[in-house]
Amino acid sequence: MLETLAAQYRWAATLSPPDVPRSSAVLMAGMGGSGIAGDVAAAVANDAPVFVHKGYGLPRWAARLRPLVIAVSYSGNTEETRSVVDDALEAGLDVAVVAGGGQLGVLAAERDLPRVLVPTGLQPRAAFGYLSGATLRLIEAAGLVDDTGLEETATIVTTLLGEAMDGPAVPLADDLAEALSGRIALVLAGQGVPAVAAYRWKTQINENAKAPAFRSVLPEADHNEIVGWSTWGSATRNWVGVVTLRDRHESSRLAARFAPTLEQLERGASVAGEVWAQGDSPLARLASLAVVGDLVSLALARDAGVDPVPVDAIEALKRRLTEQL
Repeated sequence: MLETLAAQYRWAATLSPPDVPRSSAVLMAGMGGSGIAGDVAAAVANDAPVFVHKGYGLPRWAARLRPLVIAVSYSGNTEETRSVVDDALEAGLDVAVVAGGGQLGVLAAERDLPRVLVPTGLQPRAAFGYLSGATLRLIEAAGLVDDTGLEETATIVTTLLGEAMDGPAVPLADDLAEALSGRIALVLAGQGVPAVAAYRWKTQINENAKAPAFRSVLPEADHNEIVGWSTWGSATRNWVGVVTLRDRHESSRLAARFAPTLEQLERGASVAGEVWAQGDSPLARLASLAVVGDLVSLALARDAGVDPVPVDAIEALKRRLTEQL
């Protein structure tokens, strides 16, 4: 599935998005492997008012600000996302849909909502390029993004993965996975683009390697979390591995924090390594960091002898919740 990632970005780059109303704000609704498309959109849109909502219904401010609501669900059946769409339509808000079909696809067709139906057959988290790319094209059509960076992103991902999964990102990921083996991954990043990539690392390790992982974001982590690594020493150092995600576009004030922060973290965690973003556009830099995390998660799954595809815990929870209704 990962081998298709560059092609997914190229698909989105050549997509003819449907007409959507010009909007001064966008509310992104989605969960899990679909919902991260909203985080990507907010990071790429930079200063534009793109808000991410991961939960039921509409935030109360939406009735006043009246944003364009973009609902993203690969299955088209995500309970929380469907509730957002229902509430948005009832409130008379403009709604657009990105889905692989399902109930949202049917609803979008019945109500003639602007929609992008993405290719199916993947796990939602493996459709990262389709979902984030389609979302960005809709936001571009709404007038909030001038350049999506999709073409550059496809080129960089192709280079990093190689034509036969033999690109430079593969041995880097193997080295990082070896350093993280048997440890809980803590992915440390600066705010903005790297923070979204770090969240992708966390969720990919969770779902593919079936392992706990966490994200910390600077500068906020320096105001609280850094204290938590100061006293347990080897009790946590042997069990936690830190990977830093860096971006040459990060501010000098942010860059100055990494070295002293890592010195403090090393009191209670092991430093596994760092990854630097590639490319110029925000999307390319984000994707270049994220794809290494994808590879790390698969290497960890391989080394642990687990199948990266199924997510039995999620499916079991869904069944449990359905039984309660």
